[in-house]
Amino acid sequence: MSAVQQTKLSGTANVVSWIAQLVAAGILGQTLFFKFSGARESVYIFNELGAEPWGRIGSGVVELVCVVLLLLPRTAALGALLALGTMAGAIGAHLVRLGIEIKVEGESDGGLLFALAVTTVLAALVVLWLRRASLPIVGPKLG
Repeated sequence: MSAVQQTKLSGTANVVSWIAQLVAAGILGQTLFFKFSGARESVYIFNELGAEPWGRIGSGVVELVCVVLLLLPRTAALGALLALGTMAGAIGAHLVRLGIEIKVEGESDGGLLFALAVTTVLAALVVLWLRRASLPIVGPKLG
């Protein structure tokens, strides 16, 4: 028996899971691009958090791992779990230190980055729930 089992989902559950997987992976993929390219918003955020550049690059690597895991059905639940943890950190940073709205050089994102983090959490929760049986160790008990 392998550590990660593929779960067989019904047609509707499979479609819903894939939509949620693609939403989460798409958002994470976009934000990791900005982290790796050193976009001014990313540099500003991690400067504010006292974690520039290592925090920006490190979180980008974690997001890349999330994207890969989310796009493989056998590991989608693990990717969702990792995405939840990563986005919990992002949402926490927004609520405690950064604010909902990021303002860089007089320009505001209007809360877009916060909304993307919340959307990623919601999508990851859907994937995790639908694919919970494929989680290592606890999955068979949850399925």
